[in-house]
Amino acid sequence: MLESGILQVIIIGVLIALALFVAVAKDLIVAALALGAFSLLLALEFFILQAPDVAIAEAGVGAALTTAIYILGIRATRRM
Repeated sequence: MLESGILQVIIIGVLIALALFVAVAKDLIVAALALGAFSLLLALEFFILQAPDVAIAEAGVGAALTTAIYILGIRATRRM
């Protein structure tokens, strides 16, 4: 039980750090990949909180599909 609480605190700390990194990142591809990592860690947090159905949806839609759409959209534009 105690290890789960420590793991949750670590994951929340990393989630906050990733959110700040996404907000200040200059390269959009890097920001999209960090957002995908954020979604994947959020799915892990949902799994720890015993919500596996929400975790699977977050991993599939948030981490995989949304990140892929962002990267494809960014690649379709010109860089300045």
